[in-house]
Amino acid sequence: MSEKKYNIGGQAVIEGVMMRSKNFWAVAVRRPDNTISTKLFKEGALTGRNKVLGFFFIRGMAVIFESLLLGFKALNYSVSESTGEEIKFSKKDMVMSFIVALAFTVVFFFVLPTLIAKPFFDSIQNVFLYNLLEGLIRIGFFLVYILLISQLKDIKRVFEYHGSEHKTIQAYENDEELKPENIKKYSTLHLRCGTNFLIIVMMVSIFVFALMGEQALLWRILLRIVLIPVIAGISYEFIRLAGKLGNNKVARVLFYPGLFLQKITTREPDISQIEVALASFKTVLEAEESLKEN
Repeated sequence: MSEKKYNIGGQAVIEGVMMRSKNFWAVAVRRPDNTISTKLFKEGALTGRNKVLGFFFIRGMAVIFESLLLGFKALNYSVSESTGEEIKFSKKDMVMSFIVALAFTVVFFFVLPTLIAKPFFDSIQNVFLYNLLEGLIRIGFFLVYILLISQLKDIKRVFEYHGSEHKTIQAYENDEELKPENIKKYSTLHLRCGTNFLIIVMMVSIFVFALMGEQALLWRILLRIVLIPVIAGISYEFIRLAGKLGNNKVARVLFYPGLFLQKITTREPDISQIEVALASFKTVLEAEESLKEN
């Protein structure tokens, strides 16, 4: 293995794992016949292809948009391979799915907490405490949502693949020989996880919204929606910092809420699931090595 460490992240999909490096991304999926299907895509990050999108704060919004887009593409592939049936989502399907998901997120996690917290303002009379209450309601909604979907059989499988993704990445970051039996001993929790990012978003929103002062209800709701990209951009910088700090004890304390929540969004995978994550990881790792040599 090369001495150079590549920054590789991932995402769990249906019966598989997508891994992403600077210049490539790959999906590995367990087929019904128990074989592993792997596909590599050469597609550099938006922040690398466009200098403006790589600027501080802006890069967070670009990365989030790109992650959602790649997530849909990876899901498309995983559904087809895991079912043995050719299923394709059109661009229209992906756009509609994105709009529905965005609308659900905005209404459920931003508008509803604002409406619920509003009647308490007169008795609180403190902008920060008021926003803290609203933020706690938002986090409560998120926890209930995660707990509910975690009971679904298919989601449990996805969470197990999520755990295999984290274990594989941590084995690589700790210079472990990449074999399933070696990978299995690592934790399912990782500081750069998307779950961590979502918790950071909710915590950052408390402070950002507090800076806006007191507003009428309608204006308050509109601000919540308009400021989502701003909050996401700030939150991304925190998750980058978490990645740079690695296993630093202080970092693990600061980001403990996200790590704690990962106890729900990741599950202990079996060896067969780790094999899938490893297949995806090795595909992008070998592609980066080959690109460097050429």
